Amino acid sequence: MIERIWSGRSPLWLLLWPLSVLYGAITWLIRLSFQRGWRKSWRAPCPVVVVGNLTAGGNGKTPVVIWLVQALQQRGLRAGVVSRGYGGKADRYPLLVTGETSTALAGDEPVLIAQRTQAPVAVAPQRRLAVEGLLAVHDLDVIITDDGLQHYALQRDREIVVVDGMRRFGNGWWLPAGPMRERASRLREVNAVIVNGGEAQGDEIAMTLQPGQAINLMSGATASLDQLPEIVAMAGIGHPPRFFNTLKQQGIKAVAEIAFADHHAYSEDELSRLTDAKQCLLMTEKDAVKCRQFAQPNWWYLPVDAHLQGATVSTLLDDIVQLCSMARYARSH
Repeated sequence: MIERIWSGRSPLWLLLWPLSVLYGAITWLIRLSFQRGWRKSWRAPCPVVVVGNLTAGGNGKTPVVIWLVQALQQRGLRAGVVSRGYGGKADRYPLLVTGETSTALAGDEPVLIAQRTQAPVAVAPQRRLAVEGLLAVHDLDVIITDDGLQHYALQRDREIVVVDGMRRFGNGWWLPAGPMRERASRLREVNAVIVNGGEAQGDEIAMTLQPGQAINLMSGATASLDQLPEIVAMAGIGHPPRFFNTLKQQGIKAVAEIAFADHHAYSEDELSRLTDAKQCLLMTEKDAVKCRQFAQPNWWYLPVDAHLQGATVSTLLDDIVQLCSMARYARSH
């Protein structure tokens, strides 16, 4: 239903329009208060790059964070990641993610990013605390923030926005009548726009999510999708149809497609009931980090990697490398 409302296919968005106007006014005032100095923002002692979005729901932001961290690591930079840690409930913040940190404490995305990149990751609702926590124990060249485009209390040096190329901006209205956190005109102020799927326009960077081989949650064994028995597909991400469509594009027809809410807290009993003895349960990598502790032999996940195309990709990375070099030089003189 919410997809129909946000896309404009349902007239119910008109009932929510007054709340959207209120939401838009509040977000505008918040940003204005930081721009005018009525509220104080904080600048980190090293460059900060925000990877965020203008809309609610899954746009492919986390794969972009992973791609960016790995690309900067390949260029010799020491990158750390900070996140709000949505879905996690730690006793105290900042929380530095380790190999033993559970998703119940840190949230699923920070754990996934730490596992895939081996970069330092810290979680705190106030991202300044997360940055300070990282810098207290790590000598870093750059901080990448997973989400936080609208977190204006933290100053940033570069902004990257990820856009769902298929859904774009729906009906264009703020939450809750539409999917927007900020209006599309905000894109004119950011440093790069990455479009996940669909068609990139103008200076936008085209991105696709390329799946790898399926990986067994218990054994770590790998297999191509066509080697798996009957597949029951499940996804608890911002936009589950993207995962199901990825399987279809690989020629896989699942016997069932089961969508959960983003950041859903799974239980062993809940997932065990989804398959019979002849079937396998195939999930996203983001789901898998929450299910390893009680995984069954027939549970698999499908990792995906962000692939970015176009000459502006190198321009973006070179710009961040130069930014970090200048900051390092300034700190040493």
